[in-house]
Amino acid sequence: MFISVALGQVLSLLICGISLTSKYLSEDFHANTPVFQSFLNYILLFLVYTTTLAVRQGEENLLAILRRRWWKYMILGLIDLEANYLVVKAYQYTTLTSIQLLDCFVIPVVILLSWFFLLIRYKAVHFIGIVVCILGMGCMAGADVLVGRHQGAGENKLVGDLLVLGGATLYGISNVWEEYIIRTLSRVEFLGMIGLFGAFFSGIQLAIMEHKELLKVPWDWQIGLLYVGFSACMFGLYSFMPVVIKKTSATSVNLSLLTADLYSLFCGLFLFHYKFSGLYLLSFFTILIGLVLYSSTSTYIAQDPRVYKQFRNPSGPAVDLPAAAQVEPSVTYTSLGQETEDEPHVRVA
Repeated sequence: MFISVALGQVLSLLICGISLTSKYLSEDFHANTPVFQSFLNYILLFLVYTTTLAVRQGEENLLAILRRRWWKYMILGLIDLEANYLVVKAYQYTTLTSIQLLDCFVIPVVILLSWFFLLIRYKAVHFIGIVVCILGMGCMAGADVLVGRHQGAGENKLVGDLLVLGGATLYGISNVWEEYIIRTLSRVEFLGMIGLFGAFFSGIQLAIMEHKELLKVPWDWQIGLLYVGFSACMFGLYSFMPVVIKKTSATSVNLSLLTADLYSLFCGLFLFHYKFSGLYLLSFFTILIGLVLYSSTSTYIAQDPRVYKQFRNPSGPAVDLPAAAQVEPSVTYTSLGQETEDEPHVRVA
């Protein structure tokens, strides 16, 4: 249980690094380049994981994977790219408090998709833990209001709120799809395909939408170092998240990431002189209590023969099973050594 909580907090610390470097780039150096920042991450994934797939042999080779599943990974790459873009774009229209609260919409999305597509079932203690975590986020948002910590002009709040909800929905779809892939296929295949299609689509989007912003960036060693720091944290997040999801679940990971804003806040107390409120500590410990409650009991998979049929039969085509199909008994022939009877024993299971 505590290992699961600790692994999630490592991801939160990586997101804290991403937030801090993004804040310095946008506010201190006026470098508003969210697509370019994503492009750098996808290029790193491509160089490490896509090339790993390219040198593999057999069915795990890059070309073999593309022949079988290229269109699925193309859709997943688009979803992942636009999820990042929509949430970052929302900062231009709405306030930080709204983003923090509405970004929690990813949790019910992940729960519903896991329930219907992965057939994961939850117990009462899981829902109690989820509610406690969301209460902790509400406490943090209330503290932001009390200390007057608002970021974003809020010029068109409705547009910004809709962008956050759209990004949270896409994040949920991406996380559940990621959990399915790493449990039935492999982590390297997921990251290699995300690197390939993410780099392709972000490069196109960068050329169309953000090439003028790149020309405005006042390039120097400090900005270069911030881009390197952002890319390192983002690459670490993408590389480590599948490991944590495989050990826990997409739902558990998204609950753990709720503390990322608090880590950014605690760093901001020293770096940006944010005002402190005791509610922030209360929020942090409330979220941790919710995580402990959620992790204290394991979820389980509904008993349905149609689930993961490709995983159980990876070498052959998937065959849909009728809903009311009769399962034939299996017959096992056993030999007990020296037999005096001519006919073998038959055991029906």
